[in-house]
Amino acid sequence: MSTNNRQGFILTRNWRDTPAGCEIEYWLATESGPLKVLLPAQTCVAFVEQQHRAAVLAQLPKGSDIELRDLTLKSFQQQLVLGVYAKRFRQLSRLARTLQPLGVPLLEADVRPHERYLMERFITAGVTWEGGHFEKSALLDCKLLPAADFRPGLKVVSLDIETSQHQDLYSIALDGMAERVVFMLGESPLQPPHTPGFELVYCATRKTMIERLNTWFEQHDPDVIIGWNVIQFDLRVLQKTADDCGTPLLLGRERTPIAWRTHPGKQGYLFAPMPGRAVIDGIEALRAAVWSFSSFSLENVSQELLGEGKEIGSEYDKMTEIERRFQEDKPALATYNIRDCELVLRIFEKAKLLQFAMERAHATGLQLDHFGGSIAAFSHHYLPRMHRMGYVAPNVGDVQGKSSPGGYVMDSKPGFYDSVVVLDYKSLYPSIIRTFLVDPVGLAEGQRAGDSAQPIQGPRGTLFSREKHCLPEIVTALWQARDATKRAKNEPLSQALKLVMNSFAGVLGASECRFFNPDLISAITLRGHEMVKLTRKLVEKRGYEVIYGDTDSIFIWLKRTHTNEDAHAVAAELAQEINTWWKQTLRQEQDLESFLEIEFDTHYKKFFMPTIRGSDVGSKKRYAGLSVDRDGKEAMVYRGLEMARSDWTPLARQFQEGLLSRVFQGTPYRDFVSDYASATLAGHKDDLLTYRKRLRHRLDAYVANVPPQVRAARIADEYNASMGRPTQYQSGGWIQYVMTRNGPEPMEVRRANIDYEHYLNKQIQPIADSILQPLGESFAMLTSPQQELF
Repeated sequence: MSTNNRQGFILTRNWRDTPAGCEIEYWLATESGPLKVLLPAQTCVAFVEQQHRAAVLAQLPKGSDIELRDLTLKSFQQQLVLGVYAKRFRQLSRLARTLQPLGVPLLEADVRPHERYLMERFITAGVTWEGGHFEKSALLDCKLLPAADFRPGLKVVSLDIETSQHQDLYSIALDGMAERVVFMLGESPLQPPHTPGFELVYCATRKTMIERLNTWFEQHDPDVIIGWNVIQFDLRVLQKTADDCGTPLLLGRERTPIAWRTHPGKQGYLFAPMPGRAVIDGIEALRAAVWSFSSFSLENVSQELLGEGKEIGSEYDKMTEIERRFQEDKPALATYNIRDCELVLRIFEKAKLLQFAMERAHATGLQLDHFGGSIAAFSHHYLPRMHRMGYVAPNVGDVQGKSSPGGYVMDSKPGFYDSVVVLDYKSLYPSIIRTFLVDPVGLAEGQRAGDSAQPIQGPRGTLFSREKHCLPEIVTALWQARDATKRAKNEPLSQALKLVMNSFAGVLGASECRFFNPDLISAITLRGHEMVKLTRKLVEKRGYEVIYGDTDSIFIWLKRTHTNEDAHAVAAELAQEINTWWKQTLRQEQDLESFLEIEFDTHYKKFFMPTIRGSDVGSKKRYAGLSVDRDGKEAMVYRGLEMARSDWTPLARQFQEGLLSRVFQGTPYRDFVSDYASATLAGHKDDLLTYRKRLRHRLDAYVANVPPQVRAARIADEYNASMGRPTQYQSGGWIQYVMTRNGPEPMEVRRANIDYEHYLNKQIQPIADSILQPLGESFAMLTSPQQELF
């Protein structure tokens, strides 16, 4: 391999203890294909305060090869530490467990070798290498270095299976590579029908299906497996099928099995790591990229994102039709199976999910298919920098305390308004970290006596060093990288960097994080409270009125109707004045450079802030408005209202949208209200009456309080059982139902007539009154036959 091609993207990482020591394994995607890198005989390290030297030595078995070395590093308690060096990682884990009852913490003993190797070299996802030699197609004993700009093309396969209702495997579809194929259970007909666009391979037994699948992966060698619920369903079914057949499922590179792992915090949730291949689930990737859908089913996401879906309707229609096709028309089942693969590929392409996952790996240092992981990402960036500052990290749970206050949410002033502008602090918490130098090391340094420079005073008596800190530099680097990616219009990387940067404040307030400290997170959130309150005072000194504020935004009523151009100009002027005030005040009072930046966000030509239902107190996080951009383009905006919430019926959401848009546009609305109510009672809106709600617990967990969705789910599963179908809701999930004269009934089985009065009183009237009452009217007035008397 030439020097110019010595770059790779880390697909998977692992470690193992061997007699020679700890071995680290990385699989890379390179321009020349996949490459396995082995780093044998790596030394593992943890730390312990020097005052515990004797206690540690007393616990080491005779002849132990664990070595203690004096270091200049120290703990947050300002105690010098020893380096504890071991040939095998599990030696450190055992020692940590032995020392724990003695009250002796072994620090950083849980940092896994393959993660420590990368973080200490400031490697995230891209690498280049120096030296090393090849043995049996693996690169050994090289030195890895960061290659932040390397982005290889990855080979992707979309995998989907079809099963019976009892999860008996019928077919396996693979799409995205040169060969599109479906492996189908059954004997091949004498004259196999033509299946355009893919190959249909018949397999006499399920054992043969698994063997053909193993061979396909070995021959086509994809880097990434994608799918829809691919780990929790498809791969689990394939593994169970393989186990039942007594044959191994070997989907990893070099025909290796899946190393199944359970999630420590989610019962029944599994990870499916396999050497050399990343597995990316479409649902998790969309959520990580902050996409929002009313349902994350493949059918719904396909319809909302692509404008098309699958060819079979409901879940029960689907199961019945799959069974029919398997028995009578296997080519049709194969076509349906590979259609799912195709839809997943197109969703990934449309939403740029693979690019997002790669950029997220570059930004976080986490594996390509590791979503979530804000705490791990923080540690990946922070640990090597704090080591260079002379500190080692505490262990999880070393600091106790209650969680800190959240973002500041101002009391709102309900009503209808003309000309409301919103100013928003750009990346508020990261900008507070940069400006006020909020940092774990900075707190340890600032609190100790003898800090050479005057420390920065934070909320609740905290003190932060002006000279020694890590987090402000990390945030600054991410901030500057995001600005560069925005200029380059690299949307996936920009989104990944934004999410990572904004997560770092929350990490400091998470008790599962080794850097958890209520004083640290309070120094951020309480500073945010102070900023919003000061900003309100600055705005109201100019004669405007702040009617609401939430964490990093303030909503300003300009007191009179402004043209769109004038409103934009006032907002821009206010933002400039506030930013200048911060720069001057922080420089003069604390000798700090301000990175606080408020910017104009939205102009609402019309704005509505409702009351809390049943009171005259203004609500929070709920509003609507008619926004106007700089070019005069108008758009309706809903936040937190029924229109934006999936647990209200389409009937309510459509009504709210229709009424508010008419009020905002100044068009007649009274007839709309009465006509909508009449049409509902007449049954003309029956297609809008369905509730869709989530069952958050098992059905048998609901005893004292049984909400409508649970009653509907119990009826549905009783019916499913009577029809010989698998039950759907025993462990939770989503249920669709309507309210009838007999109460809630599921869509699977409806017997009674619709309770139209329920929809009028519980869905339409509350929304109507929240909008009409500030206008001096009510739902009853507009729908009563005697309304002329009013």
